Amino acid sequence: MIGLIFDMDGVLYRGNKPVDGARELIEFLRDRGIPFIFLTNNSTKDPSMYRKKLLSMGIDVPEEAIVTSGLATRLYMEKHLEPGKILVIGGEGLHREMERLGWGIVGVDEARNGGWREVKYVVVGLDPELTYEKLKYATLAVRNGAGFIGTNPDTTYPAEDGIHPGAGAIIAALRASTGVEPLVIGKPNEPAFEVARERLRGFGDVDEIWMVGDRLDTDIVFAKRFGMKAVMVLTGVNTPGDVEKTGIVPNIILPSVKELLDYLKTFVEASE
Repeated sequence: MIGLIFDMDGVLYRGNKPVDGARELIEFLRDRGIPFIFLTNNSTKDPSMYRKKLLSMGIDVPEEAIVTSGLATRLYMEKHLEPGKILVIGGEGLHREMERLGWGIVGVDEARNGGWREVKYVVVGLDPELTYEKLKYATLAVRNGAGFIGTNPDTTYPAEDGIHPGAGAIIAALRASTGVEPLVIGKPNEPAFEVARERLRGFGDVDEIWMVGDRLDTDIVFAKRFGMKAVMVLTGVNTPGDVEKTGIVPNIILPSVKELLDYLKTFVEASE
């Protein structure tokens, strides 16, 4: 049986506006018993927050079907790292995930009073309220020996009014100010794949995975790296022209998930 992993921003919606056909596609998959999950590199929300956002668009899925790079980062840290205080650059969703670790978070006020010296890990995601002061204390902590962890490498993300800076842009600033390469958890890297594969298998017996995304450097590279079928939609960041420039070639390029629904109907009928 096939199983699908969907990126979210630029695939199912842009900002708060759903992509035409997204709700119908998810209903089709549910009706046919085809396993699927959502895997987003955006860590500004946690799964419960994303579930509410999707519900507002008429898409009803359980929290267990939603994986964020923030969640994947927490699970990786729980499994592989020793506890220690964390300085977080990120949105509410990433803060929630780091609080669930229970290791202690050093805020800006504490960092201002020298608390950055006690930081064991600097964890960085997309931060809509980024300040120079946050970058300063993160830089001090990393240069003092703290581990440098990025939730995802996306330098941009698609919004209703255009392309905005992403977590990767913030990570690049810290890389420049510290000279340290971060451990990056999200797509296209293995920690994100491990979590996504486990979650997807929890919804059914899957022997072929399709990755549906809009970004070549994360979604499509992710699919190619881990043997998934790479489906690119054109409602997000990249274009067919980018495919020619980068040489990163998806298996399928479609205008949107609306056309993916038609493709899947034909595929399923041919398989029956």
